[in-house]
Amino acid sequence: MRHRKSGRRLGRTGSHKKAMFRNMVTSVFEHERIVTTTPKAKEVRKVVDKMITLAKRGDLHAKRQAMSFIQSRDVVAKLFDEISEQFTDRNGGYTRIIQTGQRRGDAAPMAILELVTYSEDTGEESEN
Repeated sequence: MRHRKSGRRLGRTGSHKKAMFRNMVTSVFEHERIVTTTPKAKEVRKVVDKMITLAKRGDLHAKRQAMSFIQSRDVVAKLFDEISEQFTDRNGGYTRIIQTGQRRGDAAPMAILELVTYSEDTGEESEN
């Protein structure tokens, strides 16, 4: 029985799940948006919000804690320099999950996990 055990298992071992979360969190900060299944998005959202809170603190210890989880130095630099500045006046709720329907192969519920400041660049220029 799994009484009082938090978090979804996602059909993986603990080490596999940790590695997957590290990859996904790195991708979220690198691209500011990822497409994944809904249960994975709901679990990764928790970690992404904690990393942004660390970046808002901005001290050396917070940077080292983030670097122990995020796999790229460039992504950590982007998180602490650019992304944390976007959320200075916001107390939580840094990500949104947008339901996109079901995957064709196995009908898994799919979702987009993105930062709330994400704006899609359409490539069109304004005429003003």
